[in-house]
Order: sequence, then C-alpha cells, then structure tokens
Amino acid sequence: MSKAARERSARERLAAERRRQAARAKQRRLLSIVIGSVVAVAVIVVATVLVIDHKNKNGRAEVHKGALAPLSRQADGSIVMAKAGVTKPELEIFEDFQCPNCKEFEKNTGSTVEQLAAEGKVKVVYRPFHLFGNSPDPVKTNSLRSAEAALCVPADKWISYHDALFRFQPAEGSKGFSPKDLVKWGKDIGVSDANFEKCVKDEQKKSQVDAMTNYALQTRGVDSTPTVFLDGRKLDTNVVFTPDGLKAAVTAAGGGAAGK
Repeated sequence: MSKAARERSARERLAAERRRQAARAKQRRLLSIVIGSVVAVAVIVVATVLVIDHKNKNGRAEVHKGALAPLSRQADGSIVMAKAGVTKPELEIFEDFQCPNCKEFEKNTGSTVEQLAAEGKVKVVYRPFHLFGNSPDPVKTNSLRSAEAALCVPADKWISYHDALFRFQPAEGSKGFSPKDLVKWGKDIGVSDANFEKCVKDEQKKSQVDAMTNYALQTRGVDSTPTVFLDGRKLDTNVVFTPDGLKAAVTAAGGGAAGK
C-alpha cells in the first residue's frame, strides 16, 4: 500500500472514530435530558403530594351539603339520625375516627346511610368509641382525642364534624388530631358554643368515651371497626361496604314500610 493510501486510510479511520464519539456524546446528552426531565417530574409530583397532604392536615372543614334526617344526641353520647316517628329498622354504626377501614366505609357507603335516613327508611345510630386503647402512640392518642372531640360537638353539627375527622384522618403511626386542629375544624363548620374549645382541650368527654368504649367492646362484643348492626344483627362486610348491599338489607328489614 502506497504512503498516500495509508494516510487516506488513517484519515478515514480517524473520521469514523470521531463520528462514533460524536454519536456517543449525543446519546449521553439525550440521556441526561431524559433523566433530568424524569427527575423534574418526580420533584413536581412529590411537591404536589406534599401540598395536598399539607392541605389535608391543615385545611378547612366544610359544612355538609345535602339532605339529612334530623340529628339528636342520646344520653350515652351516641347520635341518632332519623325522621320523626322512624324507629325501625335501626342501623347502628360502631366506628373509630383513626380507623382506615371506617374511612373507607364512609367513602363507599356513608352517603347511602344518609340517604336512607333522609328518606325515612331507617333509624341510624352512630356509636363512636376508642377501639385503639391498647395501641402504641400516636394511634392511641389520635383515636381517643377524636372521639372526645366528636362528643363535644352539638348534635346538629355532627355529620359535618364526622366528615372532617375522616377527611383529615392521620396515617397510622403519624401525629395528627391535635387539640388545636380539632377546635379549628369545629369552628369551621359553625360550632359557636363558648365551651367547645375548653371541652376539647380539657378532654371533658373522656369518661363518656370510656363508657361508650366499654359498651362497644364488652356489652356488644365489637372487636373491629367498622361494625354495623341492623336491628341487632351484625352485617357482613360485603353488605356494609356496598351501597346496593346496604339498601337491600334495609329493605329486607322493612325499611320504608308503614307503621315504622
């Protein structure tokens, strides 16, 4: 091979190597752009989640919208939601505001319960209690504080406050339900009782919560939440968590029939 041919071949190899290096550099730049974009999106998503979480923990409670049957509080602290004269069938709901399954029940079936009561088809009795008494903090404290605060709220504000407690329910193991927030949410929904804040902060309803808890665990044999009874009969989970299942159970028990 002549000297000129060798030099041309060397130049061609060098040019080919430079093209390969340029292609690799372009690939690295593209990869950096892609990774940067993914990281930017992840940061935005995390920031959005944190903002939403912050709003959920520190947001404003809202007044319930929609028709409701009249609400009243019984001597034991339980809340009755029923139209005048409706005493049967009776739907009893045992729940703990720190319980994730109770939050899911309210999400799935809560509006159905309200609708059935508003239509005069059932008498609803809400029985909040302190299920997590033997759990470690902060679950134990969250469970107790929320139940106490719920009993400090006037009966006519119960559903709005009840909704707020589930909306702002802290994740298990995380701090939440501070006295300050519990008072704020009550004021958000229009609780104007001058004693409300003191009732919450001084835990004035603790003895009543203890009595309601004893009734749930010892007298009624409740061992999980939510537990729902219809005329004293415990309903299966597939009924409790499905609107159609609950409606069918109430209808079968005579819901809406004359002579309630």
